[in-house]
Amino acid sequence: MRLAYRGAPFHGWQCQPGEVTVQSVIEAALSTIMRTDMKIVGAGRTDTGVNARMMVAHFDVTEPLAEPGQLVRKLNALVGKDIAIEEIYEVGTESHARFDATSRTYHYYAVTSKSPFFYPLSWKAPAGLDFDKMNEAAALLLETSDFTSFAKLHTDAKTNICRVTKARWEQVGPDAWVFVITADRFLRNMVRAVVGTLVEVGRGKMSVDRFAEVIAKKDRCAAGTSMPGHALYLWDVTYPEGTRRSSDA
Repeated sequence: MRLAYRGAPFHGWQCQPGEVTVQSVIEAALSTIMRTDMKIVGAGRTDTGVNARMMVAHFDVTEPLAEPGQLVRKLNALVGKDIAIEEIYEVGTESHARFDATSRTYHYYAVTSKSPFFYPLSWKAPAGLDFDKMNEAAALLLETSDFTSFAKLHTDAKTNICRVTKARWEQVGPDAWVFVITADRFLRNMVRAVVGTLVEVGRGKMSVDRFAEVIAKKDRCAAGTSMPGHALYLWDVTYPEGTRRSSDA
């Protein structure tokens, strides 16, 4: 299942007791349509308020779906305006939306001028941010493997090792920037902590050398404040070639 959602109305992706989450809404709709208790597994666990341009999830059925497109339409009628189910397709019986993903890309959007249109889905950056210095610091992330300094404390993560292959601020308009970061995996709250620390560099409150020291310390308290979730998007998820079964297979 390929889908997108606006994160503001939800308490994150993952099901939590007493909370409305993206996963719980889709599972309820899918269970209603399939007339049995259905569970889905997502490619990641976005936090409260975080958006997804592209999320992938898998679910199991005992028989192939005769009309996946019809299921898409039925789900979209039930999940509400803030979730869009875009496609449902068949994969191998052992395929796993989370464990099989080879990379994930997040975008964090910032605007440098006030806008009545962009504020719900982007961060209003202060004037004078030095994006060149921020990119100089961001380049150090490609040389890093241990991201403990940017990891939320007291989680169930077994390791804080990640492989980042891209981390860069790109200008996408006269007053608009986006931080693009791609890695094989992400830790909880990692992107927002990275962006918050880079912003300290951009404001001149932290040098690039100090940013390197923050990484080396492996201490979350040394890094900057986490950024608001409303400007963050899970942008893309990739899988090995052949994961998706062709229609004539």
